[in-house]
Amino acid sequence: MDNFLNKLERKFGKYAIPDLIKYVIMLYCAGAAIGMLNPNIYYSYLCLDMRAIFHGQVWRLFTFLIEPYGFSRGMGMLVSILFFAIQVHLFFLFGRSLEQAWGTFRFNLYFFFGYILNIMAALILYLSPLHLEVYHSGFQYIYWSMFFAFAVINGDMQFLLYFVIPVKVKWLAVLDGALLIYQVISYTYHGLKYIALGPLGYANAAVYISSAVAIIVALANFLVFFFATRNYKRISPKDIHRRRNFKRQTQQNTGMPRHRCAVCGRTEFDNENLDFRFCSKCEGNFEYCSDHLFTHQHVKKFM
Repeated sequence: MDNFLNKLERKFGKYAIPDLIKYVIMLYCAGAAIGMLNPNIYYSYLCLDMRAIFHGQVWRLFTFLIEPYGFSRGMGMLVSILFFAIQVHLFFLFGRSLEQAWGTFRFNLYFFFGYILNIMAALILYLSPLHLEVYHSGFQYIYWSMFFAFAVINGDMQFLLYFVIPVKVKWLAVLDGALLIYQVISYTYHGLKYIALGPLGYANAAVYISSAVAIIVALANFLVFFFATRNYKRISPKDIHRRRNFKRQTQQNTGMPRHRCAVCGRTEFDNENLDFRFCSKCEGNFEYCSDHLFTHQHVKKFM
């Protein structure tokens, strides 16, 4: 799979968008602005409504990315703005770290693959017996799935939980994964309950079912890239055998010096601060310590 991605990168890498996370954050902020003005604008004209798309509103295939952020009202508005600012900062951190680690093309592919998976999921739900027209979850879980990829690369980095408690990123990722799995089970359960009520419960069922599917899609997107970028050669029996033989040979040579001066015979065991170099003017592989590198008599071979 990694070889396949390398071939794609060689062929289409020139089309990759540098610093893609910057434009993703712009969409996220646009959704926040809509959320502050009137979230109904999004659900009426912009969300991923497959029935509306099949009736000509194809712009929804793109505008569903501008999902409104759920701001609180009244005194809670300030807290919502604070947490929104923290999220934006984290998304920048995750996105730029992943682009630096993966490269621009693979980071682009991560987002566009998640985009396509969400559209496919919405289409399947619409064509299924459930016939759910509106895919409510937009793209938010794809944003947060970056955290899992970031945790794989920077697992030992520490975040301050509640700005006080230092916690390693890998443990936060484990907790977040457990929470998402719980949400999938909970959303599916509530969705099926509303479906059992008949046509009157379909609107609420669509919200819960599509949210559960969106989480699964985001996790699948992460897992595909995680396993596609692993180096499976390292766990092959042949490579394991090669590493074991190398380790055994290294252990057998323990205690033998790696460097020896051709003049004084000293090794790195005599003085750990000694530097050893080969002389380019000597004819042969003669190594000298730093005391004799420039003072020795050059060795010449006579025919």
